[in-house]
Amino acid sequence: MTGLAALTVLASNPAPPALPSAFDSRLAYVLLLIALVLVSGRLLGIRVSWVRGLVAAFVGFVAGFVFYYGQAVQTGSTPDFALDFGVPALVVTMLVLAVAEVGYRPGAIPTMPTGLAHVPRPLKAMRRYLRFGRRYLQVLWIVARNGLNPYLRGRASVSGSSGQRAALAVRFRRTLEESGGVFIKLGQVLSTRPDLLPPAFIATLSELQDSAPPVPYEMLEPVLRSQLGAAPDEVFAEFERQPMAAASIAQVHRARLNSGQVVVVKVARPGITELVERDLEIIRGFAHAFSQRVAWARHAGVVDLANGFATAVWEETDFRIEAANIDAVSAAGGDEVRIPRVFPALSTDHVLVMEWLDGVKIRDSQDLLNAIGVDRSQVARRLLRSLLRQILIEGVFHADPHPGNVLILRDGTPALIDFGSVGRLDVAQQSAMRSLLLGVDRRDAAQMRDALAELAGVRDARTQDALERALSQMLATRLGPGMRPGAELFADVLRMLVDFELALPPHVAAVFRCLVTAEGTLAQLAPGFRVIDESRSVAADLLIDKVTVAGLRQAARDEFLSQLPILRRLPRHLDQLAGAIEDGRLSMAVSLFGSEQDRQFVSTLVGRSIYAFLGASIAIASVMLLSAPGGPQLSPEVSLPHGLGYAGLLVGAVLTLRVIVGVARDRAA
Repeated sequence: MTGLAALTVLASNPAPPALPSAFDSRLAYVLLLIALVLVSGRLLGIRVSWVRGLVAAFVGFVAGFVFYYGQAVQTGSTPDFALDFGVPALVVTMLVLAVAEVGYRPGAIPTMPTGLAHVPRPLKAMRRYLRFGRRYLQVLWIVARNGLNPYLRGRASVSGSSGQRAALAVRFRRTLEESGGVFIKLGQVLSTRPDLLPPAFIATLSELQDSAPPVPYEMLEPVLRSQLGAAPDEVFAEFERQPMAAASIAQVHRARLNSGQVVVVKVARPGITELVERDLEIIRGFAHAFSQRVAWARHAGVVDLANGFATAVWEETDFRIEAANIDAVSAAGGDEVRIPRVFPALSTDHVLVMEWLDGVKIRDSQDLLNAIGVDRSQVARRLLRSLLRQILIEGVFHADPHPGNVLILRDGTPALIDFGSVGRLDVAQQSAMRSLLLGVDRRDAAQMRDALAELAGVRDARTQDALERALSQMLATRLGPGMRPGAELFADVLRMLVDFELALPPHVAAVFRCLVTAEGTLAQLAPGFRVIDESRSVAADLLIDKVTVAGLRQAARDEFLSQLPILRRLPRHLDQLAGAIEDGRLSMAVSLFGSEQDRQFVSTLVGRSIYAFLGASIAIASVMLLSAPGGPQLSPEVSLPHGLGYAGLLVGAVLTLRVIVGVARDRAA
């Protein structure tokens, strides 16, 4: 009986058939709707928000009831509830969800990352919802109050006039400031990503400062006592109660050891682990929602960015990692900069004791810098030389040299502090970075292409050719006659890689961010200082120092030893090749699908074709079984052919709808 006929009968027969006794309470209907949402999402292989899922389940519930009632009127007996109600309700629910997935890909509202929408177990989801719900609602309210909801939902873009983008950037910065905590650190990281955000956002987010109200000493003392094993007054000869600085993760106090040496004590804020976990969960959830709703967010790797940011922040909460970073950069920095010494006997995962460096932050006071009376250009050159040495020669570098992390000591020596963010390059990445800088110096687009292809793992010849043409155009624009390039050249390279949908490893991308950040720091230290121009001579000096006669001899010896096994096998291979040619056994194997992307495409296409064929075949066979009379009885109401028909109809619907949803997702991507 069709749905229209069932509705007609329902209108003329107001008394519906009896439902199972379990549905005498309203709770049973609620549980049935929840079950339809969970089962439908699992069968389709998609995440379903509860708003959309409950709407689809309600439609499926009504359709199932209409079919159930129609069967009762047609047969004159009570139908089987599981088959005559459950199967139609489930199929219609999945159909509604599939239509919503195809026709309205962006979704309705950003779902809570730790809420019911992302966890299939309601009880577990409810516990996490209660844990993070208050903070999540607070952040969501701040987002809505600043008018950013349409952008988060994918209904608006950042395109528009420069004034509109600047106003939007201010609202975005205000949202991060009001959210506080880890969100401010997120803004600081985004301010170093010109490959992701327009210049208006970069300039506005650069104004963010990670500051927080200091924790009273009475609340901080239990942390110090538990980490140090004794009261601060017993460990230090003096300990200043008033902090020197306070940030979202830790605050810094000055103290004096029993030996008389002045030190800096960095202490984690009480309960920081729970606070960071909460905010990072929310940031990850928003990243997933944003990536699902906006195509460029998927191409830019917003989810990977959020995960990398979460890893970096977690490392900042463990001061043992920062202590190891300080030792590594100290060994790599050379004599150009000063690195504070760590006192490992007094340092733990939540307390870090370092040497006190008496200097002036570039960010704080230009007048004090003038009072020191140093040659600013010379100091800037020393700092740049140290950073390039760390990147190109040693492979361990301070990844965040912003003005607040650079001190100028009283004798004019630059110093680096705050080693929560440190990058590491392997030997191949160092070599590629050196080749890239040499390509910039020579204006050689081919050399830059080869270096970027090595860094990003590009093997496709067509992509490399297109990348070389884009680099040639960029060099003509940035390094033309009479032009003075800056570190924005590296920002252009990052944006170009995004346009080509190429992703750099996190530590390699950190090199570009480090150079862009260093340009702003050096420009503030010595106005007019040009990073690109100075780095040419500095990098050349570093490479010349590295390339000595002994070094070349050792490199040649190592290369020869690595190639020796190949040279030994070469005569045998040549003999085998000549024998194959002589006997007519020489053949060539051609891989039609050598690319992983090609293999994945063909595999997906074949799989979906098989699913669609099986779904249609099973559905046709199921309809024939439903119309077949007689047969063994599974129950008083259901025969074996009808039971198999219902089961086949459900399987055919699942296979077909999964293919439709998969195609819709590919088109949205």
